[in-house]
Amino acid sequence: MFYDYLTVEQVFDFVLPQVGDTGICYYDRRTGQTLRDTAPSWKHEGSFSTSIRIRVDGNKLRVEGNPSAVNRLDNLHGFSTVADCIAVYNAILREYGDESGTRLPGFTRCTEFGYRQTEDGSKAAKVGNGARIRRIDLTTNRTVGKGNEKPYIRALSTQRLGYKNGHLFEDGWTCDWLARDHYSKAYGKANAIRKFLFPKCKRNFGEDSEEFRYLRGVADHCELHGVVRMEQELKSEYLQREGLEWWGLFDEADFQAIHSKFLGIDDKLEVMAMDYQTIAETLLARGIVGSKQAANATANEAMKWMHSSTYCPDFKKSQMQAYRARLNRIGLNIAQPYDITRHSVVTIKRQEEIVVSDVLELPSFYRHPVAPRHLSLVAA
Repeated sequence: MFYDYLTVEQVFDFVLPQVGDTGICYYDRRTGQTLRDTAPSWKHEGSFSTSIRIRVDGNKLRVEGNPSAVNRLDNLHGFSTVADCIAVYNAILREYGDESGTRLPGFTRCTEFGYRQTEDGSKAAKVGNGARIRRIDLTTNRTVGKGNEKPYIRALSTQRLGYKNGHLFEDGWTCDWLARDHYSKAYGKANAIRKFLFPKCKRNFGEDSEEFRYLRGVADHCELHGVVRMEQELKSEYLQREGLEWWGLFDEADFQAIHSKFLGIDDKLEVMAMDYQTIAETLLARGIVGSKQAANATANEAMKWMHSSTYCPDFKKSQMQAYRARLNRIGLNIAQPYDITRHSVVTIKRQEEIVVSDVLELPSFYRHPVAPRHLSLVAA
């Protein structure tokens, strides 16, 4: 797992230097008193058209973007620690200062915390004395074998993630699960590189350039191994609820545990092409039902879902809820309309038709991300 996007902010105990040429001043029209002096955000343009957005607002500093893509042609593989991501941001911040030469400060780890009341006064919120993560994307490159990306993604789209049904994009290269506080998706990486990065690279460097040949090699490598990108965007509400927002005050291994649950979404796909008898046997074998009668009744409901174009059950009834819960445990989501192109094209088995791995061996020519290592002398 590595990080693909990061939004960080920190409130300092001093007013930050005004580094931009444009400002926004709020004042009281009656008294003329200045209420707030701030500035709009701006983009830091890196090499290869990479951009990071920076905002200075009084005492608050905010940076958002993809640190794994800064000054790189691709982001197939990125930084595996938050510290490396923030090191990239801090290196960028050191480039900006005001007319007196005062530079923007870098983000720091939290060393202590306190509590404050929420706006509605209902509960106390934890507050650290350093950087606060407002969004973070967790990413894994999953290999499914050349040519298997779209069948695998179609199969994934039949699965529920939490309480959310999967959504398959029209082109078949992406499926996602949208929730209020987090967003998850799986997509074909080679297709994404060719669709989004190739045009930009051709425009900036030309089709005969070394840069484009490198990018084409990365895309070909992804196609050869059938790379499906598994990504989770954790939003501020999610991070706050799980205690994962104040850098330095949480165990980073918690991100891996969260991501592992998402990566296990294909655990039930091995039963996608089962017949009536196999469904009933599987329900019994896994202890999901306690009798052959319950197994047969549940399997019969699955058959109606697969073979009836007018299937429209009432999930408010307790019996239908029971059928739905049982079948969902073996990968059959009868809450979604049955689609033969999504449910019967492929049977996913980790040791048979599609062999899945979460370790992508990178080619020898691959250019890995390098986190800045900045040492500064302190006057005695």
